[in-house]
Amino acid sequence: MTRIGVVLRPEMAPEALIDAARAADAAGVDEVWIWEDCFYSGGVSTAAMILAATNRVSVGIGVLPTPMRNVASTAMEIATVARIHPGRLRVGLGHGVQSWMDQIGGRVHSPLTLLSEQMAALTSLLAGETVTVHGRYVSLDDVRLNWPPQQPPPLLVGATGPKTLALSGRSSVGTILTSETSPDQLRTAVEHIGGGPDHDVVVYVSCLSDSDAAPSTVQRWIDAGATTIVLEPSPDRSDLAGLFDAAASLTATFTAPQ
Repeated sequence: MTRIGVVLRPEMAPEALIDAARAADAAGVDEVWIWEDCFYSGGVSTAAMILAATNRVSVGIGVLPTPMRNVASTAMEIATVARIHPGRLRVGLGHGVQSWMDQIGGRVHSPLTLLSEQMAALTSLLAGETVTVHGRYVSLDDVRLNWPPQQPPPLLVGATGPKTLALSGRSSVGTILTSETSPDQLRTAVEHIGGGPDHDVVVYVSCLSDSDAAPSTVQRWIDAGATTIVLEPSPDRSDLAGLFDAAASLTATFTAPQ
């Protein structure tokens, strides 16, 4: 089954994000996605606010930059939200924009190693395991969450290059690809991922107008291997009602019995 979502862009103020999420929920949108871009709203806190303010819509975070975060605090935050809103959260992790990581003094020599170590530790912590690890970047000594989620949320990886795509296939349940990905590039990415038939492939699709969300257009990415389509509005678009309606219509189209 194909999932359809809509991006709520970080350029929106937090209070505007909440109003937009409520409108998406009322319109029948299946999933809203948010980004933890520097230096806008925090990813986990924004997800928590949206989930608390809505009744049924799910939230995808795509992505949390690993250089900004200690894996233990990330696990604690995700676990808290997932316990309160089970089954409504998906979380992606990624390298982060390296120029931003420079700004905050968080840039590392090997982003791939950091991402790999954080994914492994975070997966184990959210599963309620006791974790001891002394890696290049992640060091935990007998750490276990007191309140792990009863239903750990799916963890995904934001990826572009072949090595990160392959890491995603090995270490996560899904991969997030940017709106700069063409259908042909998507096919190549799926080959690098090699995650098997159950691996979720999330693709942002740029929507400069509502016509970009036509079923025939979206079908191109589905045919290329996408399992989740996230409609991405332009940065200057303020009225998202038409895009919400398009997303709800696409959900009905692609989930209806064939």
